[in-house]
Amino acid sequence: MILRRVLAQTGPTKVAEFLTHLAVDGHVSASTQNQALSALLFLFRDLLQVELPALDAARASKPKRLPVVLSRGEVQRLLAELDGRDLLIAQLLYGSGLRVMECLRLRIKDVRFDQHQIVVRDGKGEKDRVTVLPDGARGALEDQIARARRLHHDDLSDGFGAVALPYALARKYPHAEKEPGWQFVFPSRKLSRDPRSGNVRRHHLHDTTFSQSLRAAAQRAELTPAVHSHCLRHSFATHLLESGTDIRTVQDLLGHKDVSTTMIYTHVLNRPGIAVRSPLD
Repeated sequence: MILRRVLAQTGPTKVAEFLTHLAVDGHVSASTQNQALSALLFLFRDLLQVELPALDAARASKPKRLPVVLSRGEVQRLLAELDGRDLLIAQLLYGSGLRVMECLRLRIKDVRFDQHQIVVRDGKGEKDRVTVLPDGARGALEDQIARARRLHHDDLSDGFGAVALPYALARKYPHAEKEPGWQFVFPSRKLSRDPRSGNVRRHHLHDTTFSQSLRAAAQRAELTPAVHSHCLRHSFATHLLESGTDIRTVQDLLGHKDVSTTMIYTHVLNRPGIAVRSPLD
């Protein structure tokens, strides 16, 4: 009770001073300050039942970091150290500019071989977009979808085969969850129980499974940069710009809301406007 009274008397001014202290004197990162703010808001709102007004506090600056981009040669060395399913996922991240979760959540119906397209549903910002399907991954992708279909057929025979659907689609289309087109292209090897519904289903492959394979491949390829899955998406964008692809096209393929987000890849090129070269060269 004493602690409750002391906190209740603290007020927004002291909270703002504390957050300012973190940024100015503590030199904490923006994410650390935001975490402290979230904890304080929870404390006051849910424990003390006090709504804090807008806080006039200095904000920690968010560092502007350039993305890690692999050279074309480094990408080739990395892909050479992968095989099977992991190689296909890496090819789609680099060849289509997918985020790793966009790739793992890909449904069979959204791979359009005739149009050479991949439809990304509910990407970042809850947006759909269309990106290119690389010809170099077509054969492996067809084989992967065939395996996913066979696995789904076996699940149906065993009394399972229903997949989780986004939003309220399961109520709107009650039979869609067992249709082949809605199944994941990269299904998990094991069935699991959905903690929300209690239903036993086959989820998509977990992202840590691929991330571990990618890190091991990067070590075998002796790559100096710290390689993670998003490096391949960064490399997709940068290499397209290097080859002369219009930045608006790259923006659409990546699903960026604002072209200024895509512009960061022109800085990675170290060639302002893409066409400028060093006088030493």
